Amino acid sequence: MATFARPENALKRAEELINVGQKQEALEALHSFITSRRYRAWTRTHERIMFKYVELCVDMRRGRHAKDGLIQYRGICQQVNITSLEEVIKHFMQLATEKAELARNQAQALEEALDIDDLEADKRPEDLMLSYVSGEKGKDRSDRELVTPWFKFLWETYRTVLEILRNNSRLEALYAMTAHRAFQFCKQYKRTTEFRRLCEIIRNHLANLNKYRDQRDRPDLAAPESLQLYLDTRFEQLKVATELELWQEAFRSIEDIYGLMCMVKKTPKPSLMVVYYSKLSEIFWMSSSHLYHAYAWLKLFSLQKSFNKNLNQKDLQLIASSVVLAALSVPPYDRSYGASHLELENEKERSLRVANLIAFDVESKPENREVLSRSSLLLELVAKGVMNCVTQEVKDLYHILEHEFLPLDLALKVQPLLTKISKLGGKLASASSVPELQLSQYVPSLEKLAALRLLQRVSQVYQTMNIENLSRIIPFFDFSIVEKISVDAVKNNFLAMKVDYRKGAIFFGNKSLESEVLRDHLSTFAESLSKARGMIYPPVKRISKLGETLPDLVEVVEKEHKRLLARKSIIEKRKEEQERQLLEMEREEEAKRLKLQKITEEAEQKRLASEFEQMKNQRILREIEERELEEAQALLQEAEKRSKKKGKKPVLEGEKITKKSLMELALSEQLREKQEMEKKLQKLAKTMDYLERAKREEAAPLIEAAFQRRLAEEEALHTLEQQQEIDVSRQRHAGDLEEKRRLGRMLENKKIFQERVVSRRKSEYDRLKEEREEKIHQTIQTRKQERDAKRKMIYFLRSEEERQKRLREEEEARKFEEMERRKKEEAERKAKLDEIAEKQRQRERELEEKERQWREEVLGRSGAVPSRPEPSSVARPVEAAPAAPAAAAAAAAAAAPSAGKYVPPRFKRVAAEGGGQAPPPETDRWSSGSRMDDRTPQQGDWRRDDRRPSFGSGAPRSSPWQSSRERR
Repeated sequence: MATFARPENALKRAEELINVGQKQEALEALHSFITSRRYRAWTRTHERIMFKYVELCVDMRRGRHAKDGLIQYRGICQQVNITSLEEVIKHFMQLATEKAELARNQAQALEEALDIDDLEADKRPEDLMLSYVSGEKGKDRSDRELVTPWFKFLWETYRTVLEILRNNSRLEALYAMTAHRAFQFCKQYKRTTEFRRLCEIIRNHLANLNKYRDQRDRPDLAAPESLQLYLDTRFEQLKVATELELWQEAFRSIEDIYGLMCMVKKTPKPSLMVVYYSKLSEIFWMSSSHLYHAYAWLKLFSLQKSFNKNLNQKDLQLIASSVVLAALSVPPYDRSYGASHLELENEKERSLRVANLIAFDVESKPENREVLSRSSLLLELVAKGVMNCVTQEVKDLYHILEHEFLPLDLALKVQPLLTKISKLGGKLASASSVPELQLSQYVPSLEKLAALRLLQRVSQVYQTMNIENLSRIIPFFDFSIVEKISVDAVKNNFLAMKVDYRKGAIFFGNKSLESEVLRDHLSTFAESLSKARGMIYPPVKRISKLGETLPDLVEVVEKEHKRLLARKSIIEKRKEEQERQLLEMEREEEAKRLKLQKITEEAEQKRLASEFEQMKNQRILREIEERELEEAQALLQEAEKRSKKKGKKPVLEGEKITKKSLMELALSEQLREKQEMEKKLQKLAKTMDYLERAKREEAAPLIEAAFQRRLAEEEALHTLEQQQEIDVSRQRHAGDLEEKRRLGRMLENKKIFQERVVSRRKSEYDRLKEEREEKIHQTIQTRKQERDAKRKMIYFLRSEEERQKRLREEEEARKFEEMERRKKEEAERKAKLDEIAEKQRQRERELEEKERQWREEVLGRSGAVPSRPEPSSVARPVEAAPAAPAAAAAAAAAAAPSAGKYVPPRFKRVAAEGGGQAPPPETDRWSSGSRMDDRTPQQGDWRRDDRRPSFGSGAPRSSPWQSSRERR
C-alpha cells in the first residue's frame, strides 16, 4: 500500500496516473489513502480527493469501491463537516445520472443513425446470422450493451447512498432527496422490480430505526421536521406506486403511512390526507372493494368540504355525486353467507384493518372500532348532508333504487338517468389533489344494482314470470348475464328463485323444508306459543326471605364483588406477566437463532470467499502459463523466420517441444541477437566518431572568419543607432520646454479654481455633519424616553405580579391553617368518641364475665333450688330494656363534651332515674342475672345469636326451677 506524507501528494499522484491512462492504479492509490487510519483528520483536500475518487468509480463502474470510500469518508467528516459528505454524495449521484443519460442518448442515436450503403439491398448476411443466433433486435442488443450496465450502476448508486445515509439525523434531508430521486428513476424508466426493492429497503430502514433506539444520531420522529420528511417520502412512494399501477405496493405504502403516524400519535395535515384518501379510493376501486372505495370517497368529500376554501359549487356537487354513486355501487348483500368460521374470522380481521386505515384513528381501540356496511354508509350520507349537494339525476336515482317500489318500471326509469350520469365528469379546477372524475365508471355497477333491485321487488309480487318478460323489463343485460347476477344473489341469500328452461319460466321463492322463510315462521310460532303459555300460567313469584335472614347482604355482596375484582386484576396481571415472559423467551430464542444464522452465514461467506480466492489464484496462474507459452511460441516463430532468412536450420525441428525448451531457446536466441546488435552498434559508433572529427577540423577556420565579419557589422550598426537616439532626445527636450512655458501662464487660475471647489465642498461637508449629529441626538433622546417608559411598565407589571402572588400566598396560607384546624378538631372529637366507646366495651365485657360466672354457678349446683324471684324484680328490666339504647345514646352525647368525666354503669343510671321510688325487694342470686343480661344485642356482635333468648329477658319461658317451686 502506498503511503503519502501529505494528502496533496496522494491527489497529485492520482492525477499523474490518470494522465498516463492508468485509472485502475489511481483508484487503488486513492482507496488506500481513504481507508488508511493515518489520515483521519478532515481537511479541504480530503473533499477534493473524494471528488476525484467518485469520478474514477463512476468512470470505471466500481460501485463497491465507491461504497467503501463513502463509508470511510462519513466516519472522517461526520463530526466535523457533514456538509462536505452531502456535496460528495450529490456529486456522485449527479455523475451516475449523467452517465446513464449519456448511454441512453447514445443508444437512441445508434438506433436512429443506421449506416445503409444500398437502400434496395436487404440485410447483410452477418446481421441476419447475428439476429438468428441471439434472437434480439438491434435496439434490444444496443440497450443490453450500452444502457443496461449504466442503469444497473445508477440503481446500485441509489442503494449505496440510501444505505450510507440511513437513520442519521444530520442527513435526513439528503436521505429524503435520494429516495425521491430513486422513485423518479423507477417512474421514468418503468422499473417495477427495482421500485418494490426500494420500498422494502426504506421499510427496513424504518423498522431498524424503531428496533435500535439507543443508536447515536438517531432521528427523532417526534420532531416536526423529521416527521414531515418521512411523510413526504411515503407519500411520494404512494404516488409513484399508483402511477406504475403497482396496487399491492401502493396499499403497503398506505399501511406504512398509517403505521408511521401511529408511532408518533399524530395526524398529518389536511393537504396530505386529501392525497391519502384520493389514492386509497383509487386502490380500492382497482381491487373491486366497492364498500371501502365508497368510505374513502366519503372521507375525501368531508376533507374537501371542511378545509378547501377554494372549492366551488360545481366541483363540490361533482364530488358529492361521486360519493353517492360509489355507495350505491356496493352490492346490497353480504358475501359472508355460508362461509366457514375461519373465513369469517379472516374477513373480520381484514375489515377491522381496513376500517382503521379509512378512519385514520391513530389511537383506536378494539371496542371503539366501527363496523363498515352498506346500510351504515347510506345512513351516514344522509346524516352528513351529502344528499343535499348532489345533482338532481343522482338524487332521483338514489330514491328509485333505495326507496321506491317499482317492480316493472324500475329499469325504464333508471336507464335515462344513467345515460345522463355517464356524461358527467371532468377535471376539478379547485381540487388539484383529486384525480379527474368520470361518473361513467359507476354505470356498470349501478346497472347491476338496478337488475338486483328489480329481481328482488318482482320476487315480492310474483311467484312465476316468463323469461321473455323478464328480459324485456331488464334492458341493460342479456338474460345470460342476468342469470349470472341472480346466481350470485341466490348464493349470498339475497334472492330465492329458480329458472326452468323447459317451461321457459322463472319461479320465485323456495318451498323446501330448509328454506329461511319457513324457519322464520316456525321460530315466530314458537315465540307466540311461549308468550301465550306465560299469560295462561303466570309464574309464581316467591317472596324472598334473604332480607330477614341476612340483614347485611349488600355489604357481603359488595365485599365479594371487590374480592372478585381484585382476583380478576391479579389474574390479569399474572397473565400479562406470563405473556411478557413468553415474549421475552421468544425474543431470546429469536436472537439466538439470528445469531446462529449470522454465524453460519459468515462461515459460509468465508468459505465461498476462500474458494473464490483459490479459484481466482488458479485462474491467474493458468493465464500466466498460457501467456508465457504464447510468448514463447511467438519468439520461436520469429526465430524460425530469421533462421530461414539466413539459411540456417531450425534448432528444435523434429524434436519434442516443451515449455522449458521453448523458453530456453527463446532466451538463447535473444541473447545471441543482442550480442550481434551490440557489435554492430560499436562498429557504427566508431565510424561516426571519425567522420564527425574530420568535419569539425575542416569547419573551424570558416567559422572563425564568419565571426570576425559579423563583429565588424554589429559595431557599425551600434554607432549609428547611438547617434540617432541622441538627436531624438534633444528634439524631445526642446518640445517639453516649450510646453512648460505655455502652461505656466494658467498656474494662478488653477490655484483660484482649486480653492473655490475645496471651500464649497468643505461647507457642504460641515452642513451634512451638523444634520447627522442633530439626527443622532434626536434618536438618542427618543430611545432614552422609550427605555424609561419600558422600564416603568416592567416595574409596574412586576409590582402587580408580586402583589397578586402575595395575595395568593396569603389566601393559600389561610386556607391551609383553616384546614389544619379542622383536621385537629376532627381528630380530637374522634379521640373522645373512641375513648367513650372503649369504656363502653369494657363495661360490656365485665357484664359478660359476670353472666358467665353466674351460669357456671347455676350449672355447678345441682341439689339447690333457687327461690322464685319477685315479679317486680323480673318486670323491671323488661320495662327498662326498650329504654336502654336511648339511655346509651344520651350517655354518649353527655360524655362527648367532657372526655375525662366518669360514666356510671347502666343499672346505676336506671336506679338514679327512678328517683324517690322504693328500692326493689331483695332477690336471690338466680334473679340477679336478669339485670346483668338486660342488654340489647349490638348489631356487630357476631358472638350472640338473635334467635336464642337470653337469661333474664322479658320473654316468657318455662324453667325447671320455676316449675318445681310452683308445684310446692
